[in-house]
Amino acid sequence: MSHSDLVGLLGILVGLGVLIGFAFKGWSVLLLAPIAAAVAALFAQEPILAHWTQTFMRSGAGFFAQFFPLFLLGALFGKLMEDSGSVTAIADYMTEKLGPGRVILAVVLGGAIVTYGGVSLFVAFFVIAPMAQNLFRAAAIPRRLMPAAIMLGTATFTMSAMPGTPSIQNTIPMPFFGTTPFAAPGLGIIASAIMLGFGLWWLQRQEAAAKARGEGFGAGAPATAEALAEDETLRERATTAHAFDPAEIVHGKATLPQPSFAAAAAPIVVVILVNLVLSLIVLPRMDLSFLAKPEWGGVSPAAVSGVWSVIAALSCAILTVLALNVRRIPDLRATMDAGVNASALPVISVASLVGFGAVVAALPAFAMVRDVVLGIGGGPLVSLAVATNILAALTGSASGGLTIALDALGGTFLERAAHIGMDPALLHRVAVISSGTLDSLPHNGAVVTLLSVCGSTHSDSYKDVFIVAIVGALVALAVVIGLGTLVGSF
Repeated sequence: MSHSDLVGLLGILVGLGVLIGFAFKGWSVLLLAPIAAAVAALFAQEPILAHWTQTFMRSGAGFFAQFFPLFLLGALFGKLMEDSGSVTAIADYMTEKLGPGRVILAVVLGGAIVTYGGVSLFVAFFVIAPMAQNLFRAAAIPRRLMPAAIMLGTATFTMSAMPGTPSIQNTIPMPFFGTTPFAAPGLGIIASAIMLGFGLWWLQRQEAAAKARGEGFGAGAPATAEALAEDETLRERATTAHAFDPAEIVHGKATLPQPSFAAAAAPIVVVILVNLVLSLIVLPRMDLSFLAKPEWGGVSPAAVSGVWSVIAALSCAILTVLALNVRRIPDLRATMDAGVNASALPVISVASLVGFGAVVAALPAFAMVRDVVLGIGGGPLVSLAVATNILAALTGSASGGLTIALDALGGTFLERAAHIGMDPALLHRVAVISSGTLDSLPHNGAVVTLLSVCGSTHSDSYKDVFIVAIVGALVALAVVIGLGTLVGSF
C-alpha cells in the first residue's frame, strides 16, 4: 500500500468523521456533505472544485431526478391521509376490533397498515403516538414500550421486507438491478413474519414482566408537534432519515369528523392494487423500446418501470383520497402545500449524502475499500449486506446508506451475481432489508423523533427499540441470506 493510498484513505475517514460528527450535533447535511467531500478530495490531492461540480452535483442531481417524484407524492399522500382523518380512522378501527387486551398488537398493526399503504413514517408517528398513549395508559402498560411498538409497526418490515411496499428504500434498488417493488416476494414475506413475530414476542414478554413487577404507565410528557417542528437539531436529523420534513406536520388543518374505515382504507388498497397490477401485468407487456432512444435517456425499461409503478400507485391513491374526502379537509390548499413542502428538504438532504458517496467512490483510495468489501466471504449477498449496513449506520439514513452502497458497488454486485446465475431480485431484497437494520442506531432521526413524540428517552426506551428494530431485522436478514444462498430467489 503506497503512501498516497494511505493518505487518501485517511482523507475518506476524516471526511466521514466530519459528516457524522457535525450531523449528530444538528448541522445541516446540505452544508456538511460538500465540505466532507472536499476534505476527502483534498487529502487525495484530487481537484476539489471539479469533484464538487462534476462528481458531487451530478450524482446528487441524478438521485434527485430519479426519486424526487416518489418523495413528492409520498409526502403529499401522507399529509392528505393525516388531515382527512384517514390514518386516525384506521388506527381507531384496529383498536376497536382487537380490543383492550391486545393493545400492543393494535398499535403495531395500525402502524403497519398505514405505512405499507404509503403513508409517510413521520405522519404515522404523529397520528399513532397519541392513540398509543391513551391505550397504553388505560391498559397500564409502561410508556417506555410505546416507541418500540410504534417502530415495529412503521419502520421495520413494512419499510424493507414486505413485497410491494412503496417505501423509498424499496424503490432505490430498482434502477440498479432492473427489479420491481415485488422483488423476491416469498423471501420478503418470510422476513416480514420474522420481524413481526420476533418483535411482538419481545414486547409481550416485556409487558408481562412489567405487570409482574407492578409497573404502571409511568410519568413523562410527549413533545407537541409545534415544539418538534421548531427543534432544528431534530429536524436536520429527521430529514436525512425519512422522506417527510417534520416541520410541516403543524401546517394544514385536520378534519374533526373522521371518515368511515372503508373510506379511510380505500386509498391504501388502491396503492397496493395499482402497484401490483402495473408491476407484474401492465408494464411488462407494454412496448417500451422507445426508451433506448437518446431523447429518453437511452435506458432499459427495467430501469424505470418499477419506479413508474410506484409513482402511478401513489398518484391514484392521492386522487382517491381527494375524491372521498375533499369536502372533509378543512383547508385543502394548506394541506397540499404542507405535503409538497415536506418532501423538499428530505430529498435534497439524501441527494447530498449521495453526492458525498460519489466523490468518495471516485477517489483512488476507494479501491482499497471496495476490495475489502468484495473480499468478504459468503458471496455477493453477504458483502452487499455488510456494505449497506455499515453505510446506513454511519449516515443514520437507510435511503442514503443504500444509495451510496449501490452507486459505488451496485454494478459490481450485479456482475458477480450474473456470473453465478443469481437472480437480481435477491440482491434487491437483501439490499433493502440491510438498509433497515443498523440505520436505527441512537443517532437516527426517526428514533430521536419517535422518542420525543412518545415523551420518552433513550435511557428508558432505546433498548426495546434496538431489539425490535435492529436485532429482529438482523435475524430476518440472516435467514433471507441463508435461504437465498441455498435455494435462490422466490
